[in-house]
Amino acid sequence: MTINGRVLLLNQTYEPLGTVSVARAIIMTFKNTVTVEEYDGDRVLHSAHDEWPVPSVIRRRSYINVRRRREAAGMKRLRIYMRDKFRCQYCGEKSGAAELTLDHIMPRSRGGDNSPLNIVTACVACNNRKSNRTPAEARMPLLTTQSALRVKLERVVLCHYAEARAEWRKYLFMDAHDDRDLLAKVRNERRA
Repeated sequence: MTINGRVLLLNQTYEPLGTVSVARAIIMTFKNTVTVEEYDGDRVLHSAHDEWPVPSVIRRRSYINVRRRREAAGMKRLRIYMRDKFRCQYCGEKSGAAELTLDHIMPRSRGGDNSPLNIVTACVACNNRKSNRTPAEARMPLLTTQSALRVKLERVVLCHYAEARAEWRKYLFMDAHDDRDLLAKVRNERRA
């Protein structure tokens, strides 16, 4: 286990706050500011005279109110790419971060803002083709629905990391039953 691995950090209320490095998690454990909820299997950190089990999930002993700070936090390019799964939202082409750009759904010159709800991942060709128009004007419909763009970017990043970390899934509620398909079916039955 490298010391640069990631550890899930939870608030005192078990709300996911983000990730920290293994080194930072060990330091927080020594300072007694966190409790270890899960260990990373049998992995241990060695020093010249001692060894410590590597935590996978830690929880703060004191509560941090992060809502205000998260709302004020700026958008990050990589988080938008992760949300859109590194796929152009116009043509569907999947690329690396170096080949992708960010596109404003409503162009900034026409009153569009810089919020994550107004920004999607696009390849260079589609971004140039759309130019200073809306997707409807350019006849380039979005592959992603507006409701998918509303997902909090912090959650996208945590879920991205959790794909390889099974012990994180219960803290991120990724295994919870998804009722959206059932609700859509009920709505359709009511209309008929």
